[in-house]
Amino acid sequence: MSESFLLVGGSSDIALHLAALLMDEGHHVTLLARDVERTKTLEAQGATVVQGDALNEETVQQAVEQAQASGANGLTGVAHLVGSIALRPPHAMKVEDFEEVIRTNLTSAFTTLKLGGKALLKTGSGRIVFTSSVAGSYGLTNHEAIAAAKGGLEAMVRSAASTYAQRGIRVNAVAPGLTETRLGASVLRSDAIREASVGMIPLKRINQPEEIAASMHWLLTKAPDNFTGQVLHLDGGMSAIRG
Repeated sequence: MSESFLLVGGSSDIALHLAALLMDEGHHVTLLARDVERTKTLEAQGATVVQGDALNEETVQQAVEQAQASGANGLTGVAHLVGSIALRPPHAMKVEDFEEVIRTNLTSAFTTLKLGGKALLKTGSGRIVFTSSVAGSYGLTNHEAIAAAKGGLEAMVRSAASTYAQRGIRVNAVAPGLTETRLGASVLRSDAIREASVGMIPLKRINQPEEIAASMHWLLTKAPDNFTGQVLHLDGGMSAIRG
């Protein structure tokens, strides 16, 4: 049965893969994206594209309403794929830059939870998936700002899973390590940094975006009903085992 999904941060590399997976199954996808040029192919295949910022409540609400209208039974699931990173030690970071990381990664996630969750309450069921990071649970040098944002996001996911447990809504997150995306490329600025980064990962390789998308697709469509409040650590074993 065709269902309707909303992807917030719809022009990210992982979102593009996730949208394709959902559309290949016949589902309708609404993309809230800033860079709509990257979504042209999916739009031509039937996706609905809303251009705008995930921090703007009116824009997010517009995207939610579009997704609701596109599904025979309203909105089925929401994925939040907005992210940024600023790797500087606290003594070298301005408070304004720290706050920007929090707003981009955590405040936008709360906005999606607030408005997406309200729509799913009307549906009577649904799934919300957020994007965290290995930095949310694993102490990484110079990652204080993103660690604060993603650690907060993971705590929010657990609380929201409890809040909506009896309302049919399941809330989870994925926590990738370094991934071959535009955002990842901003960290992997040289061969030396890439080699050092890979050396920290037990599997000795960097994630591919389609791997993260496949995991989010599972959480949105195939995960069992009793799977909620969880964080899938997609980091090559980095946060759990020794290499």
